[in-house]
Amino acid sequence: MDKNDMILISVDDHIIEPPDMFKNHLPAKYAAEAPQLVRTDNGADVWKFRDTVIPNVALNAVAGRPKEEYGLEPDGLDEIRPGCFDVHERIKDMNAGGVLASMNFPSFPGFAGRLFATEDSNFSLALVQAYNDWHIDEWCGAYPGRFIPMALPVIWDAELCAAEVRRVADKGVHSLTFSENPAALGYPSFHDPFWNPLWKALVDTDTVLNVHIGSSGRLSIPAVDSPPDVMITLQPMNIVQAAADLLWSRPVKDYPDLKIALSEGGTGWIPYFLERVDRTFEMHSTWTMQDFGGKVPSEVFRDHFMTCFISDPIGVRLRHEIGIDNIMWEMDYPHSDSMWPDAPEVLEQVLGREQVPDDEIDKMTHLNAMRWYSFDPFQHIPREQATVGALRAAAADHDVSIQARKHKNSSSEDKLQAFQAQIKAATAQNAG
Repeated sequence: MDKNDMILISVDDHIIEPPDMFKNHLPAKYAAEAPQLVRTDNGADVWKFRDTVIPNVALNAVAGRPKEEYGLEPDGLDEIRPGCFDVHERIKDMNAGGVLASMNFPSFPGFAGRLFATEDSNFSLALVQAYNDWHIDEWCGAYPGRFIPMALPVIWDAELCAAEVRRVADKGVHSLTFSENPAALGYPSFHDPFWNPLWKALVDTDTVLNVHIGSSGRLSIPAVDSPPDVMITLQPMNIVQAAADLLWSRPVKDYPDLKIALSEGGTGWIPYFLERVDRTFEMHSTWTMQDFGGKVPSEVFRDHFMTCFISDPIGVRLRHEIGIDNIMWEMDYPHSDSMWPDAPEVLEQVLGREQVPDDEIDKMTHLNAMRWYSFDPFQHIPREQATVGALRAAAADHDVSIQARKHKNSSSEDKLQAFQAQIKAATAQNAG
């Protein structure tokens, strides 16, 4: 298939939240306590909530910037591409990148919204609902058919979380972001019946549980002085652990319609993982008392789990070992792994090299995502206007050139020191 004829839906992109996001949605009595975007003395824009400060980490917003500017130091909004935080500019960037629709994970609250968990449950719930309403009504609502809406969870209370899933489902949302390991955040694990109200709400509303790499705050890194390349290489490891934890858990047995997406986890590891879980079942299920109702774990995985990839040549080559109905595509804009704006070219090269037929391309690039998330962009956008070629033609004058944006570029040594300082802080926090 020619890249210009492809229809691309990305199931993993990200938002750098704009400063006015709470303005129209948080009750007035909480306005003074809301998170605020503030400018620091060194020119960085950071979110401040009570005693917590969350920088815009530079690896999270590098779209359109030279690799020399990558790093982990904070950024100002004027140093990152406007499409990171401005929905109108995001649509232009999506058009220029040939992407029809996108699902956007949060940034400063954390992938599971853990920042909003305070001692005051009513205030915390108001923050979660304000975020969700901003995301659904303003961000996604600005361009119908261009975004798959996603909700933050009420991570501290399963009953309230279930109620929020049902509330946003009434607004057309069938996607919930969640932690890959709630136990690492101090909440009950996936094996605890505490979460049963949530599982039921997800199934009742046909909502997908999206467990994103890094959403537990736990890093896969051998030592605090390991180079950053080690952490980046090992980023999918937490999602492998989450896949095993969930596959062997009660929810996938008790809720046969439960749907789980392993977000930004890649696909190349899955064939070995499926061989391993089937072998584990064969050798140990008698004494561990695992029972999948006559199925083997690899079959159950394909019943419940979706995976996604950016390019993953090995995963594409082994797509039938994974399950062609269990793979979706992602762009990861504006993170450092993203191929934007050349994702169609990269994808075309991989698909062509592996001789993937058109019907399988369509499944991986958009049909699986539409089915999985109950999302139909063609209610709003004619199919002939939804292809890579048509979208790019609509954005022919949009500037996608690589541009240096930092006011002051740190040295490589400074960046490594900043990285190791963050690793030490995260390690100490997890240990506490």
